Parts: sequence; structure tokens; C-alpha cells
Amino acid sequence: MTGTVKITVFSDYVCPFCMLAEGPLEEATKDLDVEIEWKPFELRAFPAPTLRPEDEYLPAIWARAVYPMARRLGVDITLPTVSPQPYTHLAFEGYQFAAEHGLGNEYTHRMFRAFFQEDLDLGEPDILQALAAEIGLDRAGFRAALDNRTYRDKHQEALREAQAYQVRSVPTILVGDTRIEGVPSPVQLRKAVLDTQAQQLVAFGGACSVDGGC
Repeated sequence: MTGTVKITVFSDYVCPFCMLAEGPLEEATKDLDVEIEWKPFELRAFPAPTLRPEDEYLPAIWARAVYPMARRLGVDITLPTVSPQPYTHLAFEGYQFAAEHGLGNEYTHRMFRAFFQEDLDLGEPDILQALAAEIGLDRAGFRAALDNRTYRDKHQEALREAQAYQVRSVPTILVGDTRIEGVPSPVQLRKAVLDTQAQQLVAFGGACSVDGGC
């Protein structure tokens, strides 16, 4: 055993390609020792205007790129009708609550499904509260965290981390020294994980230990 490989995925809940990356991530790592952590990145932070599905841009890019990729990957995804698209800072503050309670990845997956399969407005606190309760988070505690902006500073700290990694587009996936921008192929991602495992083994000196295993 060479140790767990950390995979960091920077994403935004209104990015369809981030949802489409879930399948390749799962396929590439299903039999490998990895830890996948989804981290926040706001494509359009307040007060910059967000996109409207009735304008030309979104339908065009969905027709040209999102829907063909979704069909190829077998993913049920639809351009949401929420207009304008929601700011995601509040949903990401909710993510920090979920992560603190060990459900960060589950929360991220639920946000993607809510927006791209159920056409729900992720800018609405009532909706976020209901979704959080669905995955087992304390309903009242979650809502209090949103209302009090308890995790605002922690979310800003996470955004600074994305800035430190010079994230400009999502998904951006970091695996050891490998950086993948966009939806990865399972082969590409698996190679990155195996290469990182090999590097960790070399760094560890090729030895066995009580903590690290063998």
C-alpha cells in the first residue's frame, strides 16, 4: 500500500461540466485508494451579473458542448430555467457546514442534482435548507449557519485557496503534480492517480511502516 492519493476538485454548482466530471472521477478511482475533495470556486461572484438561460450564450454552449458530452457519458442533465442563474456563495457557505459535519462531498453531489436535474434555485435559503436535511444535516443548525453567515469567512478563505492555485475555469482537478482543467477522461485521471502513488512510494523510500502500511 502506498497511501491515499488526494484529489482536489475546484467546482461551481452552476457549472454543468463540474457535474459531468463526477462520472469519470468515479470510474477512474473506484478500485483505488483516493480521497476526493470538492472545493469552491465562484464563476460569477456578486455583484457581477450572472447568466440568463433565455439569452443566446447558455443555449448555444449547451447545444454545442454540454448536451453532446452528457449523451456520451450517459448523464441526465438539463439547462435550468432559473433566471438569472443564482449566485452560489450562500450554497458554498452551506458546503462549509456540511464539510464540517463530514458530508461535504454528499452535499456537493446533491447541489448538482438539484440544479441540473430538478431545476431548483440554489440561491434560495429555504431550498438549500431542505436539500441539506435530505442528506442528513441538522435542518435548524444548517439554516442558522446560513442566516448568520457563520461560514462566510471560511468560504472566503477557500476562494483564496483557489486563487493561490490560479484557478480560472472549472472543473480544475489537482492530483499530485498533475493539473487537469475540464472534464477528464477516466484513463487520464487514473494515470495521474497511479503516477502520484508511485511518486509517494519513492518519496517514502520504498519501505513499509506501521502507519503507512506496505
